Amino acid sequence: MILNIRKYVMAAAVIGFTSCKEQKQEPLVLSSPSAVNEIQFSLSTEGVPTYQVSHGEIQVLNPSELGFVFKDKDSLYRNFEIVGVEQRSFDKEWEQVWGEKKTIRNNYNELAVQLQETGEKKRKLNIEFRAYDDGIAFRYIFPEQGVKDSIFIMDELTKFELAQDGKAWWIPAYGEQRYEYLFTESPVSTLDTVHTPLTIESKSGLSLSFHEANLINFASTTLAHTQGTTLKTDLVPWADGVKVRITDSFTTPWRSLQIAEDPTQLITSYLILNLNEPNKIADTSWIKPFSYIGIWWGMHIGKYTFWEGENQGATTENAKKYIDFAAQEGIDHLLIEGWNKGWTPDWYKNAMHQFNFTKQADNFDLEKVTDYAAEHNVRIIGYHETGSNIDNYLKQIDSAFALYNKVGIHDVKIGHVGSLLKMKEWHHGQFGVNYFRYVLEKAVEYKLTVLYHEPIKATGERRTYPNMMAREGARGQEYNAWSDGNPPAYTTILPFTRLLSGPMDFTAGILDVEISQGYPGRRVHSTAAKQLALLVCVYSPIQMFADLPENYQGQPAFQFLKEVPTDWEDTKVLNGAIGEYITTVRKDIHSEDWFLGSMTNEEPRDFEISLSFLDPDARYEAQIYADAQGTDLNNKPEAISITSKEVTAKDSLTLHLGAGGGAAVRFKQLSN
Repeated sequence: MILNIRKYVMAAAVIGFTSCKEQKQEPLVLSSPSAVNEIQFSLSTEGVPTYQVSHGEIQVLNPSELGFVFKDKDSLYRNFEIVGVEQRSFDKEWEQVWGEKKTIRNNYNELAVQLQETGEKKRKLNIEFRAYDDGIAFRYIFPEQGVKDSIFIMDELTKFELAQDGKAWWIPAYGEQRYEYLFTESPVSTLDTVHTPLTIESKSGLSLSFHEANLINFASTTLAHTQGTTLKTDLVPWADGVKVRITDSFTTPWRSLQIAEDPTQLITSYLILNLNEPNKIADTSWIKPFSYIGIWWGMHIGKYTFWEGENQGATTENAKKYIDFAAQEGIDHLLIEGWNKGWTPDWYKNAMHQFNFTKQADNFDLEKVTDYAAEHNVRIIGYHETGSNIDNYLKQIDSAFALYNKVGIHDVKIGHVGSLLKMKEWHHGQFGVNYFRYVLEKAVEYKLTVLYHEPIKATGERRTYPNMMAREGARGQEYNAWSDGNPPAYTTILPFTRLLSGPMDFTAGILDVEISQGYPGRRVHSTAAKQLALLVCVYSPIQMFADLPENYQGQPAFQFLKEVPTDWEDTKVLNGAIGEYITTVRKDIHSEDWFLGSMTNEEPRDFEISLSFLDPDARYEAQIYADAQGTDLNNKPEAISITSKEVTAKDSLTLHLGAGGGAAVRFKQLSN
């Protein structure tokens, strides 16, 4: 919904140009609304389209080439002339159905350049550029022009010629674990082929993030380092090497570059959302953020199994116990994994495993469980693990979704464990892109919200389909249960990298960080107070309290988990350095309360936090959950100090974070 319109100006002008063969043209210049960022577009003497980007006096991208290669080495990147230009400005506000910020301003200037080949084929290619104050974006449009055969894109030639080197945080693009890797920190000039978002701290002093938006019926992009500080789009291929299969015409996703003078500003940039289409779901009353627990952590630490047997996790008896706990503690939802037929000890071994999505496992009665949950005002989250056998899943998807409708399940988690979909196609190639969008739209038909694991990366589609609640797409909490785990620095990198693409289901909230009931030698590499902070710093509209219920019972710190919201009116990042620390505050959309999360890497830190973000005319009770004295990653990591004090916007708050630690604060507004 649009709250108000500050201004809306559209001006289109088609300008005639002399052929590039006859005369070199002056660059076309597009500035952002406050003239912060600038794009220059031009054609080389060979008719090759190029663009460059600057931020104030700082050159960000040197002239960088654009274009495509089709099948049979048919190139579409030279011998162009400009046949028209359209310009417009746009400025509107819109509301998220849910989100980290309720009202978002979409304000940009746009330049659409219409190109045509001067040779015999006379093919057309349009390029649209948008300049925002927080970054730039562009996309290609190959209009319908009588092409009778299918179009096979073999390569996209888009380059990003960085003017300066810089420090990049990256994960590999074609690894077996998809997006589930620890980040490497290295100069841009040493990169291989990497996933986006790719975040860079440039030697110019700017913070940059390369990504894409509105990814529909196209291969997702990775970035390949070519030479020096040059990056090039590397579209994820089909199994046969073709990058994109299209008929008649195509529109690429937006190639985006967020630009900030401080890395914290990247987090509060909404460029990716603004580049997506508005909400297409007329009635969104069934789409609501929530908190949940799950029969999940016990499976990962080895207390339960996913499959039927003596230690089966998904039983009717266990489900009722979890429902009782959720009802007692006022928790909205319960996730039950392993409730259906098909689970075996070897289900995950990339063997096109066959799950059944309508038949329940032994010792589990779906209707009894959902009825019992309804009686206790708890909603069940359904689970579909496809094992990446997409053919098997799509054959059953309508009956599976209909079953959930029948028993009152409104939310579904869908997993895709396996290095390749169907043991053949990348999760992030065009096949995967289309599959994930199909399932999302199918879920709309059945009024189901979706949580993807092992997904395609987020590119802002949650604006268009707000039933797309969250996804994994990174190393989550489970890696702490059965591997060497995620080091403390990892979660201080996520907000500046992966989370720039969209919400993540990280599954925080572990209070038993040394995993007393788990595999020997495994633990969560943080203090318990940092686990509370993650609920604020790692944004998601659905937040899992991942620990076992018995580890919450009798724990005063569990109160913070129960009170922290999942929907926000506003978000501010008070401090932060990539891989070192971050402090985030968010305002609850349903009250006047604010919540703070602060966390550090392996180094202890002391912060003096200004509370100027609070209402200047109000008083607050600051309820502080922090590392206890002497607590850090290796010393009493589960000890949490809980204190409170009255504060106002004029005050500051002193926080001590132990190594691997954190702090969480609720600022509860007091009545006058």
